[in-house]
Amino acid sequence: MFHPTLSEFDIIFAGGGTTACVVAGRLAAHDPSLRILILEAGQHSLNKPIHMQPSQSRFNTAPTSTTVTFNIGNPSPRLNDRVPIVPCGRCVGGGSCVNSMVYTRAPASDYDDWGVNGWESENLIPLMKKLETYEVQPGRPTHGYDGPIKVSSGRPELGISGEFIQVGKTYHKRQYADDTDDLETCNTYSVSFGKRYIDGTTGRRSDAAHHYIYNQAHNPNLHVWDGKRVKRIIFEDRRAVGVEFTSDPVSCPDADQSSSIVRASKLVVISAGTFGSPTVLERSGICAEMILKRCGIEPLVNLPGVGENYQDHNLVVVPYLAADEVVITDAPWPGESIIQDSLAQRNSSGKSLIAQNGINSKIKWRPDDEELKAIGPAFQSRWKEFFQDRSDKAVAIFAPFARYIPPLSRPLSGILPPRNYMTASYYTLYPVSVGSVHIKVTENGKEGMDFTTGFLDDPSDIVPLDFGYKKTREIFRRMTSYRGEVAAGHPDFPEGSAAACREASGPVDLHAPDIVYTAEDDEAINQFHRNIVQTAWHSLGTCAMKSEADQGVVDARLNVYGVSSLKVADMSIAPLNVGTNTYSTALLIGERAAMIIAEDLGINCA
Repeated sequence: MFHPTLSEFDIIFAGGGTTACVVAGRLAAHDPSLRILILEAGQHSLNKPIHMQPSQSRFNTAPTSTTVTFNIGNPSPRLNDRVPIVPCGRCVGGGSCVNSMVYTRAPASDYDDWGVNGWESENLIPLMKKLETYEVQPGRPTHGYDGPIKVSSGRPELGISGEFIQVGKTYHKRQYADDTDDLETCNTYSVSFGKRYIDGTTGRRSDAAHHYIYNQAHNPNLHVWDGKRVKRIIFEDRRAVGVEFTSDPVSCPDADQSSSIVRASKLVVISAGTFGSPTVLERSGICAEMILKRCGIEPLVNLPGVGENYQDHNLVVVPYLAADEVVITDAPWPGESIIQDSLAQRNSSGKSLIAQNGINSKIKWRPDDEELKAIGPAFQSRWKEFFQDRSDKAVAIFAPFARYIPPLSRPLSGILPPRNYMTASYYTLYPVSVGSVHIKVTENGKEGMDFTTGFLDDPSDIVPLDFGYKKTREIFRRMTSYRGEVAAGHPDFPEGSAAACREASGPVDLHAPDIVYTAEDDEAINQFHRNIVQTAWHSLGTCAMKSEADQGVVDARLNVYGVSSLKVADMSIAPLNVGTNTYSTALLIGERAAMIIAEDLGINCA
């Protein structure tokens, strides 16, 4: 199943991430005679603890990690000339094997807003149900109960999450709902983050590689070649007929780097993700002509939308001190990890802290009238234009982590003393700003990436972050486990400020007045966000499914404009942002793409 011996297949997938595994796995199951090849630059993830044990997910972002690729963005004046870093999955299964396993789903209207025939929510909801086994609550009409991906509540419960919800219902004056992932409920507190992509019986991560591909080891026609970097697509008269690849220098540093070609008799599917898919197209001569000219690549199709429309969610994580007796999922220093202490319990029940990702509660937040007034005028136009009449769309998600989460831009673990911590996270779901991903030739003549995140380019994008800091701080101050702020991870408030961060003996009263921030304090918060805001790992949009006239790259059936027998299937096709952690959408795109390809090939997938 996994050894490169053949030179021709029916379908080749250029990239082996989440969506590729879903599509290839479904097609192989529908028609086992199909010769299918997945080429993946990263390594296999089969049964590796770093991928399977939820509490080890944080090690995928260690500086020396090879299970993710750290994409380095261009310096941005909006980020105080900081260079942003955006990781993406680099292994068989992609993001599904390295993410935080958070279960959220976008409102159904997000897919209707795409305006693409066949991708309306009424067509997608059956696929959302088809792909999951929702182990949490029976009989929910928008959830599925016999799909390959397991969704469980995760045990044991974490006290910090209950405190967050209790303060949210009292101080923050929001309701509680059992399910805020029913495709419409919004602005209520929930334990929905406690519903995660973890098998409730085994405590293992529920990812696309194991549940769509590795479970078909009996199929001799389904092949996965790891450590293979796709260079370009091979065309004959603008028809995709194969793929040129090399051994990946990271996964296979000692391997021969010469190129090989493998042919596809029916179809090539680019599934290399938001960063990989547009750059494969560009190396194949499909993009804006000026990019090809500066890189010395022979043009094939002038398609200016390739690499444009980059979108993400803007995330901030802020650390707090926690009570000594509070249960946390792990400590910020590797030597103090609780993983070994949890192994015996995990092996017997699957419900120890090793099966926890540290997130059990959240709110998909929309401001009320009082909060809108406090946010100020800079956000009003965006609110009225996009959010006001769409009650199912949240502005941001607020959630607590029962552990320390280091920001990508300014990790503090090297200076934090050993004690208990908790982290406030907040991230905006529909930022206005967009960026781009393109190839370039570096000064030494090698290929590089010209990547602009666009973070905070639009002035309205930072406003809800500034408010999010204040609101989550007030919530955390009232939680029983609160023992103060980790000052180094907060804004640098002026000396003598009432907002100054400090250690505390316990929480403030639920009815205590909010902190009053001066103009100088507000500026400190604003600069803090420009220095620390980061990706939420939710990159999308660079091969958008739009009309060609609107800078689209693929049509409604995922065909790349201007060529034949070539499709793109991954998060890069999303034309607009989605109000969710994007794993759920990547799975959904995979299920829809499998249906489309099966129809094209005349395969019965009923």
